[in-house]
Amino acid sequence: MVRKTVTQPWKQWYEERMKFLQLPEISVYTLLDNTAKKFPNHTAIIFEDNLIDYKNLKLQVDKLAGKWKELGFVKGERIGLMMANHPYFIVSYYAAQALGLIVVQLNPMYKQRELLQILIDSNAKYIVFDQTAANTVEETKGIYDFVTCINTDDEQNDSHSLRSMIEFGEAIKTPECINPYEDTAVIQYTGGTTGKMKGVMLTHYNLTSNVVQSFEMYGDSMIPGEEIVLASTPLYHVYAMTSAMNLGIYIGASILLFPKFEVQNVLDNIKKYRPTFFPGVPKMYNAFVNHPEIENYGLDCLRNCSCGSAPLPVEVMKRFEVLTGAKIGEGFGLSEASPSTHRNPPFGKRKIGSIGIPFPGTDCLIIDDDNNEVPNTGVGELLIKGPQIMKGYWNNESETKKALQNDWLYTGDLAVMDEEGYFYIVGRKKEMIIVSGFNIYPQEVEGVLYEHPTIKEAAVVGISHKEIGEVVKAFIVPKENASIDLDEIEGYCYSQLTPYKVPKEFEIRKELPRNTVGKLLKRLLIKEELEKEEKSE
Repeated sequence: MVRKTVTQPWKQWYEERMKFLQLPEISVYTLLDNTAKKFPNHTAIIFEDNLIDYKNLKLQVDKLAGKWKELGFVKGERIGLMMANHPYFIVSYYAAQALGLIVVQLNPMYKQRELLQILIDSNAKYIVFDQTAANTVEETKGIYDFVTCINTDDEQNDSHSLRSMIEFGEAIKTPECINPYEDTAVIQYTGGTTGKMKGVMLTHYNLTSNVVQSFEMYGDSMIPGEEIVLASTPLYHVYAMTSAMNLGIYIGASILLFPKFEVQNVLDNIKKYRPTFFPGVPKMYNAFVNHPEIENYGLDCLRNCSCGSAPLPVEVMKRFEVLTGAKIGEGFGLSEASPSTHRNPPFGKRKIGSIGIPFPGTDCLIIDDDNNEVPNTGVGELLIKGPQIMKGYWNNESETKKALQNDWLYTGDLAVMDEEGYFYIVGRKKEMIIVSGFNIYPQEVEGVLYEHPTIKEAAVVGISHKEIGEVVKAFIVPKENASIDLDEIEGYCYSQLTPYKVPKEFEIRKELPRNTVGKLLKRLLIKEELEKEEKSE
């Protein structure tokens, strides 16, 4: 049985208010309700040069919730939101929370097979979707029995037009009564490293706690009512949902919202609106540092930056900070934790390459395969406990029991904690490569490759080998107009790494497989290698 940690060295960095942090016992809807009272005339959303203030945002939410209640939507029922970033996403999300509906986050690029898998598992009765998802939803209607489908772009059918529902709905007088600890607010589907989808149940308390924890980790560097959030990461992803939308609304920020990340459009808007906070992903930071005129867009307006979805290569981070003057607070999270658990705080030491210290109210352990706590600087699986940890997996008791044991979340990530309480992720437990008995962590090798001047992106995986079990293979994407000499790259790796860590195979790619959030899908690279092996036999 895993015990509670005795020493928590990270607490030495906490500000006084964080040591006795009281997390509110409220619904997600209350985040908006409170802010609309405090900052009614402050801009809530900036979208394609259109501005919506908090008073009008809440009115739209309340009127849509009122219409849905009139149509018979009932607390606890599941509603899918399948759309790109748009004010309608935020309005629909908060209207659902006002009624106690459970939001099922859906990627609008999902194909029918993926959509059906989630719909059947969650038993969603309702879906709100945009034009991107329209064909898939129409195909699915013949197989899956929706109660109500709402196309955000359908102006012809007034009864199913989201615009008319908002315009003509009668605002709810009181939101549904919520038990923050028990009532699920969101089901966030995650494939993890296996590719098999599991629905993460996040309660109202999970989500609001993580919002407040996130705010506290920024300390005095984040000012309520004065921030502008650059929101170009999809809101249907748990990272943007919490770090851009819910946190932005909690602090009364203006959310500068983009339907998708197009680097030139984003940079033009940065220059125009001067955002102060950017929760980005590696793909976006990489695009910024490779833009030929990045210095001309005033990125010095950014006071706080964070990175989610995947580890940010140190070299990319350094180049971004040199180019812009902005600092990126490296952190860590996962869907099962709402999602944030660690960050390099602006009030403590900054350790490049570290994910920082645990959020207030969050406990961590690093254990070996026998569930024993490993000493400082020892590698083991990272376990996390805290108010942001999920209720469990929807309709999946067996996977819940594996992931949650004695209130500890087993992350599957291999980590190290130093003597000052800072944590470092060295790889996924399932991604660890073993060559002739030696453990190799892909992130270390990737970090070296990213520092090479001709390499734009890199991914390292273990592939099967008949004699020694596994060998290291590197997939690399060259920078634009760069010429890659693989012999030179191999020699460079030998100069930076112990020989057994050096990739034995290299493959040049035009791009690496990623999902719509920009997360690298290494399992697809591994699958390709297995298929090659099968064909050669």
